[in-house]
Amino acid sequence: MWAVIVAAAAFAGIWIGLRGRHFVVALGVAALLFAFEFFLAAPNGLNRTRNWLAGRGAILAPLVPLFAVLIYTLGVTGNWKMMLLGAAYAIAPALLLARSAGKVPGTWEDYLASCLIWLPVGLPLPYRLLYWVFSYPPQLTHTLTIVMAVSTGVAAFVLARRLDGIGYAVVWRSGFAANFGMHFALFAVIAIPIGMRIGFLVWEPSIRRAEYLPLWALGILFFTAWPEEFLFRGVLQNLFSCTFKNQWAGLVVASVIFGFAHIFHAPAPNWKYVLLATVAGLFYGHVWMKTGALLPGTLVHALVDISWHVLFR
Repeated sequence: MWAVIVAAAAFAGIWIGLRGRHFVVALGVAALLFAFEFFLAAPNGLNRTRNWLAGRGAILAPLVPLFAVLIYTLGVTGNWKMMLLGAAYAIAPALLLARSAGKVPGTWEDYLASCLIWLPVGLPLPYRLLYWVFSYPPQLTHTLTIVMAVSTGVAAFVLARRLDGIGYAVVWRSGFAANFGMHFALFAVIAIPIGMRIGFLVWEPSIRRAEYLPLWALGILFFTAWPEEFLFRGVLQNLFSCTFKNQWAGLVVASVIFGFAHIFHAPAPNWKYVLLATVAGLFYGHVWMKTGALLPGTLVHALVDISWHVLFR
């Protein structure tokens, strides 16, 4: 799967005219970061990595995203100021979480580390600091920032903090299919009428958009749905559930934050998007509660986004 996605990215880059050493280095860095986050989603790989790290997770875990920034800077931009910014981004969350070692989840360090990981990616475009770090090629900037953010989050919360209950694994268990189908169907029944009523959705199926479905599906699954489920459910909903000592309170708070994370989408402030994203967050978060894993909710999330792109305007 990793090889297929990297090959698809390479083919897409060549198809749109990207060439030369800078593109090869940028693609290689993206592939390295994606491998780091993706192969750790294999339970055996994660367990072996944790055993090897032992108590050195806060120091060693951020080295992969750190080296990725160094390689990118040396091979592509040569911008040392941006290199220092990217290096600080890579190591700060894990070092911050080292202060929470052995503590009950929900410390101020946990929440601050979450903000440090998300804000440089989730703020409006002029303030997305990681876009400054990974500025070339523009067509890969978003992908590079996403895999950098997830890799940094995995290094901090999965390897260094070892936060329980994230469900960071590509596994399929009994009951996952039923939860996936039920939550997608119920969300569609509720969200489509609301979305059309408030003018957020317009029914407009498009064969032309469907032609790009395989590439869109891969991009949405791995670079939108999985990263957002990791942060908003595996980390934030997890932490809020521990803080409030109540899973339902954690679900509601994380879903509202997830909704407001979409407020900057044009036309900003986009309150319609906030409403529907909050409702979506309730469904995605409930899947995570019921299954204890990120994958089923990720698939619901991805199918919602894919259906939106193909069937609605």
